[in-house]
Amino acid sequence: MQRRKFLKGSLALAATPFLGGCAFGGNGSVKPSLVQNGSVRTSAYWGMMDVSVKDGVVTGSKPLSVLSSIPNPLRGYTADMIYKCRIKHPMVRKSYLENPDSPKPELRGQDEWVQVKYEDAIKLVARELKKTRAQRGLASVYAKSPAWKSSGNFNSSTTLLARFMNLTGGFVGGLGDYSTGAGQVIMPHVMGGIEVYEQQTTWPVVLENSKVVVIWGSDPVATLRVGWTATDELGYKYLEDLKNSDKEIIIIDPIKSLTGNYFDGKAKWIAPVPNTDTAMMLGMAYHLYKTKNYDKEFLESYTVGFDKFLPYLLGKKDGKPKTPKWASKICGVSEKVIKELAVKMYKNRTMIMGGWAMQRAHHGEQPYWMLVTLAAMLGQIGLPGGGFGFSYHYSGGGVPTSTATVVGGINPADIGVIKDGKFKGYAKDVADERLKAEIEEMQAASFPVARIADVLLNPGKTIDHNGKKITYPDIDFIYWAGGNPFGHQQNLNKLKRAWQKPRTVVVNEIYWTPTAKMADIVFPVTTLYERDDISMVGDYSNQYIMPMKQVVAKQNEAKDDYQIFSDLSKAYADGVAEIYTDGAKEPLDFIKSYYDSAAKVINENKALGVKMPKFSEWWEKNEPTKFDSTAENEAWVRHAEFREDPILNALGTPSGLIEIYSETIANMNYDDCKGHAMWMEPAEWLGAKKKSASIHLLNPHPSVRLHSQLGITSLRDTYAVADREPILINTKNAKKLGIKTGDIVRVYNKRGEILAGAVVSDDVSYNVARLCEGAWYDPDEKGVCKNGCINVLTNDIPASKLSNANISHTTLVNIKKFKGEAPELSAFKEPKFSV
Repeated sequence: MQRRKFLKGSLALAATPFLGGCAFGGNGSVKPSLVQNGSVRTSAYWGMMDVSVKDGVVTGSKPLSVLSSIPNPLRGYTADMIYKCRIKHPMVRKSYLENPDSPKPELRGQDEWVQVKYEDAIKLVARELKKTRAQRGLASVYAKSPAWKSSGNFNSSTTLLARFMNLTGGFVGGLGDYSTGAGQVIMPHVMGGIEVYEQQTTWPVVLENSKVVVIWGSDPVATLRVGWTATDELGYKYLEDLKNSDKEIIIIDPIKSLTGNYFDGKAKWIAPVPNTDTAMMLGMAYHLYKTKNYDKEFLESYTVGFDKFLPYLLGKKDGKPKTPKWASKICGVSEKVIKELAVKMYKNRTMIMGGWAMQRAHHGEQPYWMLVTLAAMLGQIGLPGGGFGFSYHYSGGGVPTSTATVVGGINPADIGVIKDGKFKGYAKDVADERLKAEIEEMQAASFPVARIADVLLNPGKTIDHNGKKITYPDIDFIYWAGGNPFGHQQNLNKLKRAWQKPRTVVVNEIYWTPTAKMADIVFPVTTLYERDDISMVGDYSNQYIMPMKQVVAKQNEAKDDYQIFSDLSKAYADGVAEIYTDGAKEPLDFIKSYYDSAAKVINENKALGVKMPKFSEWWEKNEPTKFDSTAENEAWVRHAEFREDPILNALGTPSGLIEIYSETIANMNYDDCKGHAMWMEPAEWLGAKKKSASIHLLNPHPSVRLHSQLGITSLRDTYAVADREPILINTKNAKKLGIKTGDIVRVYNKRGEILAGAVVSDDVSYNVARLCEGAWYDPDEKGVCKNGCINVLTNDIPASKLSNANISHTTLVNIKKFKGEAPELSAFKEPKFSV
């Protein structure tokens, strides 16, 4: 009765016809069907799987193929992903439902939730979105989900959201991402491309030609468990080959990671002080220069600016020569090791496999720039097995590319114009100068994703970014689909305050995540096992084209993102839905079109030796189509063409060469990113004269989740300590603190406090601790996270004015043993519902 009263009193909604069933009746080219008893082959980020079904219920899952002895436990928890912690119905926060114009945003996360009819939720969102744009302008809407997209080419929730938002008027988006925010900004200035997501010199070339392999700041044994589409597992095969080879392997990391333990006895572990990689590299560069163990010819032929970098290296600018002794005092690695490693890398063909962790730090641009500078001094860039790569640990970078044609997917569409409740065409074709000016203002307001809290708290503020000025928009409407900002944003207590500023927050979500609990309107959406899709397997190899058939029926009231946005399009304005759905297509119609386009190209190329059948036959068979790599692709060397002819194959930098010194960056006159790589003291680090805390806390990618995904599954039972996220504490530190394995500990700094479960180990350096990112945020009434979400503690200041990237690895904390009765977790429980 109370819920019906709310609906009657507050939902004075436009009488828009609701789209029943799937958004429109499709052309019926392929009819979906479900297996009630048997198995279904599909794929997820963690690879191809056989999913067992009995009486329409998933009973288990296992890998479709196993290529190495390195275990990947992520694929065994499909049933939990489908049935646990689900949002069952469309829900609206009580205060928002009572009065959307004054919805008490300060109650987000505390208010009760009211179940509503799906069609009423659709009308509510469409109405409030139109209202926001009319009252606050196009730049008041933010719709960016800077996290892992939904697996599958069609059901990319991020793209489906952008498609809806664009067709109805546009939105403010985000720049960059959390993974490589600093790297992808600095590398175009230095190398002419982003490097971090590009193909690497192939593993067969490395295994044949490299003498030394340096894994610097990454944990591929953990991170290769997943791929952006679906992992092909070939990265594991090549890691196994590397272990069984005669290569000298060096791992540089403050943590002895899964990779360090996998190569234990085979690899040398060097553990620098966190955030000091640049200083260590400078010490190596100084020694190479002074001992004449560097490639002068390469520097003169393929780079610019070494002459401007040299005075800094030699200390002529600041009176501090960057000697191995100088570097050792900063990074904690002995002078002898620094010197020996530098010469070893010069005298042997060396592949430096750089990770992303070192650039997720204050001044995170500097280690990447310095690593390229060091590699240029070695002179091996573009040679087989030499140089550097920043993607060997990600999605199978370095695995040879196959002959497959990449399958297409849904696109985000152009910005549409809505007038008088109707779609009038695309903005690029409309002669309305005032509208075009507003669209330009909206597009110019896009901001680096890690600055979201700063934006919400400081509308109108102007910041420097990569040579430009950005003025923060005044965001009043947020739509989030396919991401979990309360999982990946730093300094969550600040974000929580910022999240109370907008009037409306809408979330499409599978589970009652921390972000869903902090919304106003929530649509329950399907897991990838409850819908059809198609995907490549292997982000660099493109080894398979994989059917992703629906495994089980949609649970409760969950709907595909495609249906939600199709229905929102229909409710928003006449004519939008027809364009959004491309003439009333159903999901399988899109999937068939992607397949048919790829199959046509493949079948026309007889040399491939692969015959793609008709879609209906391929879909019914439900087996991946495999493609082999070519000898040419297996022998591919990154930057080989540039080395062969730097004039004809110039890089995308202003000079066409590797820019050890960048005039472009120097002319920006930033105090925190100069014209060449430099050691700049981080805001928080163990070498600081005045420290706010005593232990450097690192937060790498977990090996048992994909960020926060899989956090609800029973896999958690295998790693949780005292029902909390585990924190690795050095043995000496633990002894001083009176902590033993199994204890609950308080981890805190000036930004907040969390509880975690202690694991005492020598796999972390002295005064260093490790707590993986991705634990579900679970604050108590005082704001202490009971579940150990590290982003309560992480620093959210920008890396520099150049990138404004996140610096999650620049975090100092204190640790104490928890006393008293441990609080019960509520992270995985449903929120309060209104009766």
